[in-house]
Amino acid sequence: MKQRYLEVTFRNGKPLAAYLYLPRQDRARVAVTRDVGDGLKVDFDATGAAIGIEITAPTKVSAARLNAVLAQLGASMLGSHELAPLAA
Repeated sequence: MKQRYLEVTFRNGKPLAAYLYLPRQDRARVAVTRDVGDGLKVDFDATGAAIGIEITAPTKVSAARLNAVLAQLGASMLGSHELAPLAA
């Protein structure tokens, strides 16, 4: 996968959980998950590359906190258009 994308699961019209897929090598699989707090968990493949961020409480996670985690991972910040599904 070459581009990142956000997948949101809704229940009763409200976001229940979300997952931010990060660019990854084909067939990359989760080897380690690290809880980084504030309802965010980062998945890493066997080489140590970040491949996704689980958002366990999408209504409570701020864009600033999510972007701070992305910065720590060396990834670019999310634009408002990428965060729009969380506001739906």
